[in-house]
Amino acid sequence: MSEIENVVIIGSGPAGWTSAIYASRADLNPLCVIGVPKSTPSIVLPGGQLMLTTEVENYPGFPEGITGPELMAGFQKQAERFGARSLSKDIVSCDFSTRPFALETSSGETIFAKSVIIATGATANWLGIENEMRLAMSGGGVSACAVCDGALPVYRDQPLAVVGGGDSALEEASYLTKFASEVFIIHRRDEFRASKAMQQRIFDSEKATPVWNKVVVDVLGEDSITGVLLQDTVTGEESTLEVKGMFVAIGHTPATAFLDGSGIALDDKGYINLATRSSATNIEGVFAAGDVADSHYRQAISAAGMGCQAAIDAEQYLAH
Repeated sequence: MSEIENVVIIGSGPAGWTSAIYASRADLNPLCVIGVPKSTPSIVLPGGQLMLTTEVENYPGFPEGITGPELMAGFQKQAERFGARSLSKDIVSCDFSTRPFALETSSGETIFAKSVIIATGATANWLGIENEMRLAMSGGGVSACAVCDGALPVYRDQPLAVVGGGDSALEEASYLTKFASEVFIIHRRDEFRASKAMQQRIFDSEKATPVWNKVVVDVLGEDSITGVLLQDTVTGEESTLEVKGMFVAIGHTPATAFLDGSGIALDDKGYINLATRSSATNIEGVFAAGDVADSHYRQAISAAGMGCQAAIDAEQYLAH
């Protein structure tokens, strides 16, 4: 058996690197399995979803803002300063039935650990359109988080589009009405799936306009979005809607597929179930932090806070 790690942190977003900072300072010598680079934002990226965010203006300590990649580079540098080690591989399966825990990597290697912190995050569900991916990756006006990006100057007093019809979509649209000149809510049906209260808030807004029975078939623009090409779900007719931003709000998928068969308890949406006010999972010695266990807030600051909790919980577990 190879060397047994005190704590292995799976993931490299705000939760993962914050766990690494605290675990390193606790002299636990953590190993961070940070993933491998991907070519699309529809799957987990090393550094997390902030790698798709050009400007972060709501993270404390940066009054002038900072880009997502710069922020994550700072997280990593700080963790490594205290001795955190990183491994650019994916974890593809976990065996938590044995002690030490056995984690299999994408290269076939097995890592053994006394404790594990799962911080793999969640990915936004995208429409799967080529230009959507390109403009999302380049910061060209396509986003999956209105709270993260909606207040940026580029979106202020501009017409914006939200794609979706559930509570999340209408919450995003309601938030955007604070900044946009008009918010178009594009939905494939002729009624929303959101709660009645949330629907009423949208219907009462002078800035929110439902666009019924439409799907986005293309995102227009080269360096930045200029509009979206729509197709009517009833007639098949195509039309163009001019907007300066598109926010995709059709849900998120937690990165928990690698936990199949591991025994970790998940909720009906695939998020990790946590004990109350704790990062502990249903398996002793396994902890979770960030969006992989948080379907509500999904913010860098909340993920970082959960990463701190997970490292402290892991330290206390190891001490006992």
